Amino acid sequence: MTAHFKTKSFLVFFFFSLTIINMDRAFCLKILEFSSISSQDTSFLAMVVDIVQELKQQNSNLVYVCDPVMGDKWNGEGSMYVPKDLLPVYRDKVVPVADIITPNQFEAELLTGRKIYTEKDALEVMDMLHAMGPETVVITSSDLQAPLGNDYLIALGSYRKTNADGTKITQRIRVESPKVDAVFVGTGDLFAAMLLAWTHKHPNNLKVACEKTVSAMQHVLQRTIKSAKAQAGEGNKPNSANLELRMVQSKKDIENPEIIVKATVL
Repeated sequence: MTAHFKTKSFLVFFFFSLTIINMDRAFCLKILEFSSISSQDTSFLAMVVDIVQELKQQNSNLVYVCDPVMGDKWNGEGSMYVPKDLLPVYRDKVVPVADIITPNQFEAELLTGRKIYTEKDALEVMDMLHAMGPETVVITSSDLQAPLGNDYLIALGSYRKTNADGTKITQRIRVESPKVDAVFVGTGDLFAAMLLAWTHKHPNNLKVACEKTVSAMQHVLQRTIKSAKAQAGEGNKPNSANLELRMVQSKKDIENPEIIVKATVL
């Protein structure tokens, strides 16, 4: 069983693979209570931690993906769009119970207190995030210079697992994907959900999981842009309604994406 709590949209998603656990009435009520808590309250995140811990007690194979939505960079300047008192709760309570985290560069910097100026900095920041608990860390976007040029966006991933004998497996990757000149709603949710699915399918191969995730994202975005331009009409700029993600139309690409974005092993 895997679970994804997406703290931006305040929804709870459960993705059952083989086993469905039986939840008692009190626990179901707790989840319903969770859905009504204000996102601006630290108790919201504390409730996430409680639910994850209870679920993991019932099923030790549960995988929790955390997208620590706190802020982003605009024109090189970072800004938080949640109250600052949520940061220590994310850092000290939420991230330690997560198996996979998907911060952007600014959020990774907030969580670690370390600025990222180079790829080496980013790798060290991911090491710091691993030390907090998660086995898989993906910095979903950054302002680092892409080797392929200014038209590409860099994402970085790191997977670290400790074997029973104490030895550690570490995989590090870089993904360069074409920049898209449009603003979408829901891309973070889609990315986290697909990363969860593909890491479940390829549990020891972050490279393949990220290639499938990012390639599927590109298929969805390109289909969305094409459709949005057609709806807006020639010479008109698509609006937010036009740019609603074409996920239903992209079902085949989500389920079995053609790999159009390759990851580089670092």
